[in-house]
Amino acid sequence: MKSTTREALVAALDPYESLVEIGVGRRTDVAAALAAADKRVVATDVHLRTVPDGVSFVRDDVTDPDRAVYADADAIYALNLPPELHRPAWKIARRVGADLLFTTLGGDGPAVPVSRRTLPGETLFVAER
Repeated sequence: MKSTTREALVAALDPYESLVEIGVGRRTDVAAALAAADKRVVATDVHLRTVPDGVSFVRDDVTDPDRAVYADADAIYALNLPPELHRPAWKIARRVGADLLFTTLGGDGPAVPVSRRTLPGETLFVAER
C-alpha cells in the first residue's frame, strides 16, 4: 500500500478511539499507525496472525462473530473486504453501534448501503447505519 493511501486511511480513522480491523492478514501497517497514534486497535482474522506492538489480536470470523470482540468499538474497518463479507461486517457494526468503514478489492462494489469518500489511490466506503 502506498504511504499516501495509508496516511489517508489513518486520517479517516483518526476520529475514532477504539477500532477493530476485520481480516488484518499480513497488512498491519494501518493498524500499527493507529496504535502509534494512541488508538485502541484490535485486529481480527480467521487465521492466527502476528500483529505489531500496541495492537491486540483476536481470532474471529465475522460471519459468526464473537460480539464481545466488537462491543467497545467506535469503528470497525476492513481493507480489501470481499463482497461476501460486507453484509456480515455491517450486521455486527450495527449490533454494537459502531461505524463501518471499508475498502474493496478493486472493482468490487459495496453490497450494503454506503457513502463514498475518495482518498488518494482508494475509495473508502462508509456504511449507512
